[in-house]
Amino acid sequence: MVVRHSSDKGKLGVGVPLEPFLHQVGGHLSVLQYDAYTVCKPLVSQEQKFYESLPLAMRCFTPKYKGTITVRLRRDSRGHLGLVANPLKENLEPFQVSPESRAVALWQTLQQTTSSESSPCPLTQLARSLKESAAKVLLRSDCHLSTQASPLVESEDGSQVERKGFNPWGLHCHQAHLTRLCSQYPEDKRHRFLLLENVVSQYKQPCILDLKMGTRQHGDDASEEKKARHMKKCAQSTSACLGVRICGMQVYQTDQKSFLCKDKYYGRKLSVEGFRQALSQFLHDGTRLRAELLEPILRRLQALLTVIRSQSSYRFYSSSVLIIYDGEPPQTTQGSTSGGVTSGDPAKVDVRMIDFAHTTYKGSWNEHTTYEGPDPGYIFGLENLIGILRDIQEGE
Repeated sequence: MVVRHSSDKGKLGVGVPLEPFLHQVGGHLSVLQYDAYTVCKPLVSQEQKFYESLPLAMRCFTPKYKGTITVRLRRDSRGHLGLVANPLKENLEPFQVSPESRAVALWQTLQQTTSSESSPCPLTQLARSLKESAAKVLLRSDCHLSTQASPLVESEDGSQVERKGFNPWGLHCHQAHLTRLCSQYPEDKRHRFLLLENVVSQYKQPCILDLKMGTRQHGDDASEEKKARHMKKCAQSTSACLGVRICGMQVYQTDQKSFLCKDKYYGRKLSVEGFRQALSQFLHDGTRLRAELLEPILRRLQALLTVIRSQSSYRFYSSSVLIIYDGEPPQTTQGSTSGGVTSGDPAKVDVRMIDFAHTTYKGSWNEHTTYEGPDPGYIFGLENLIGILRDIQEGE
């Protein structure tokens, strides 16, 4: 699946077709898959600056930064619109997308239901007719991609097979992004994207909890209207009283062999008790509570808290923490006494910080506001998160 396109100088080159990242559980910017170990997202200069000046102590808690790439819109022979990236210099071999790729199959099925040769951007036209933004039209309940995509996808041999469960949020964000690009820019417009480590690449069935951290979400450059909007969201959610709220999650259910998914709208409505129950749900595989995950998650969160307390002047406004573990049931081998012996490491977990478009710190680019000491809202959120998880661990 190699795409050739004209470069800036008019010469032909090899392009990397970008897949929707099916494990995106939160956020509003589209995250795309560059290869098995790398994702990319639209470049925001403040976020790029953060990654380029990242303190050493924080590097094990953030995705590895891999640089930037140029991306442009591309329409294939069937009229389907997608994004194509110029390959990295150190990776001149074209990225081969597996014909069994769920992302490719789902996206092609989705496009067949939402586009045609005569109407390449139906959501754009619908948005214009309603005088609404494309993103708002897309995210209305009657435009949810999960209801538009067929439950069947085509396998490599051409037969129709039922797809496994997947989180539709990444497809929401991707379609909204494509709609916005094709309505605002010509197809030959070049866009810059950040390349980042795919932090869930090592997991077979990645269970992901996206937690928006802190008591404040707006950046220093926010307009008065945006500032008021974000302050209202915080006041009406657990952000105000706990310093943390759920922005999205997916949990693999072993009994159903599919993901249970929740989005940011679910997270905004939760009470403190609802938040506690949601954390328990995140650790439940449909059959049992994965209690063995709590201790390694708590150790990782405590280590992150120590690092954040040591970072003077940083304010991580609108940043998130991802808690990740593998929902694939631990393999067992037959034993002579217990009847089964667990193999591998069933308690492998990770905690990562993401989304730094509104992060500010002393010396950051074009920032005039300087704060003293560590981020109090972020610390407040981490302390409450750790406390609630400890309560779950103790069975309270």
